[in-house]
Amino acid sequence: MKILAIESSCDETAAAVVEDGRKVISSVVNTQIAEHKLYGGVVPEIAGRRHIENIVSVVEETLNKAQITLNDVDAIAVTAAPGLIGAVLVGVNFAKGLAFSSNKPLIPVHHIRGHIAANYIAHTELKPPFLCLVVSGGHSNIIEVKDYTDFNIIGKTRDDAAGEAFDKAARAMGFPYPGGVNLDKTAVTATPGKYKLPRPSVENSPYDFSFSGLKTFVINLIHNSKQKGVDVDIPALCADFQNTVTEILCSRVELAAKEYGYNTIAVAGGVAANSGLRKGLEELCLKHGYKLYAPPLSLCGDNAAMIGSQAYYEYLKGKIADMSLNGKAGMPINQDF
Repeated sequence: MKILAIESSCDETAAAVVEDGRKVISSVVNTQIAEHKLYGGVVPEIAGRRHIENIVSVVEETLNKAQITLNDVDAIAVTAAPGLIGAVLVGVNFAKGLAFSSNKPLIPVHHIRGHIAANYIAHTELKPPFLCLVVSGGHSNIIEVKDYTDFNIIGKTRDDAAGEAFDKAARAMGFPYPGGVNLDKTAVTATPGKYKLPRPSVENSPYDFSFSGLKTFVINLIHNSKQKGVDVDIPALCADFQNTVTEILCSRVELAAKEYGYNTIAVAGGVAANSGLRKGLEELCLKHGYKLYAPPLSLCGDNAAMIGSQAYYEYLKGKIADMSLNGKAGMPINQDF
């Protein structure tokens, strides 16, 4: 089964053709990073406008790379939630038009389910059940993947997501957007231990995260040092910040795996590309004899291939939408459209 998938939840206009949920025939990602870098972060209205401008050419390029036409596609899939609502709506309405005009089934996909499915593309042997840490700019969750379309949220962030904390701390350190990537590159040049940073926790919620206080602590440390004329060792601070976030994430995963009885662990989302986190999870799984699955860096960020992968399993469960489908800015992963 060939699925044409569309992703436009943030600042990447993407399309892909995926066969039977595991094989990527073609994938195209048009990123807006260079433009949003001027503003230090994603500007939602600009993102939405660029999706409108780019989506036709991105889909055409994807079909051309796959050497097929729309007639050869069995279904149309699209990210319908969550995301920047203006951006999401571009993809949803375009997909609805394609599905209606070609008389193809329309498959709505939850963006975070898609991130998890990136592992199905990279690791064809991976099957539920397993435990997945999803970490991105807007999400930090520990999710029990009971089946391909059955999810249980074990832990979640109470404020900032890990990726948001990375980007905002990096911005305070003087790095350009996207800050998290630059912070990671700098962190590996220093050894952690110079700065003592807080490790916030949520009372009576051992699996939940809180990164707002950590982010604020770093920002205040930098501002206070500047006011006092004290130099901040940015590489060392990067190393300590990355190490602290990694320890927080890994400690929650370790606890959840033990309490819920999982020995198969996956990681997904944009922050899954972070070198410190990947190393931390590798060490954790080696310590306990767990099997770790992580997507390649090319599938960590937003892309349509992961949406096409998840769409296949949604289709098998009969989760097809009609022309009343609407995009949503927010939606729990365990809720259906």
